[in-house]
Amino acid sequence: MKGVTIFLADGFEDMEALGTRDVLLRGGIPVRTVSVSDEYIVESSHGLPVSVDTSWADLEVMEPGTGPQDVMIFPGGMPGTKNLAAHKELMEIMQDHWARGGTVAAICAAPGLVVSQLPGLKGKRFTCFDGFEDALIAQGAVFTPESTVTDGQLITGRGAGHAVNFGLAILTALKGPESADKVRAGLML
Repeated sequence: MKGVTIFLADGFEDMEALGTRDVLLRGGIPVRTVSVSDEYIVESSHGLPVSVDTSWADLEVMEPGTGPQDVMIFPGGMPGTKNLAAHKELMEIMQDHWARGGTVAAICAAPGLVVSQLPGLKGKRFTCFDGFEDALIAQGAVFTPESTVTDGQLITGRGAGHAVNFGLAILTALKGPESADKVRAGLML
């Protein structure tokens, strides 16, 4: 899948989706939000209705030339993460994206429920919300309780309190540490 896309399902965690999007936009990264339903409004886990750029029905998946600069982003939140993980077609697209060299970024519960559906995770370092690490560890991935972890084409974040750092990790992967440092300074971090 080309470009940088945040996938939203009803029950997504506000900070993890919108904070990440904000950081990437500040860094000059065009970000598309996609509902995994046919609706253009997705409700967050805190009841906030959010208008997305594209609904699932209108999503065009462009495969040729997918690389590390193309990022599929999965926020956590309940039941949003369960809804993402249960979306069979989305999980198939993510697996194909990964196989073609695309980057997958997930935060909070999403590493455990969504990323765990990827093949070839043995030895990959990751982080997630406490209690969601078992499925990845069972595949031979290595859990570390850091704020964010980047391991090749996999970027993971711990939880809502780490959403800005998660966004900065994605920005660093896409545009380098100088761009991330500039956004960090602008946020007074």
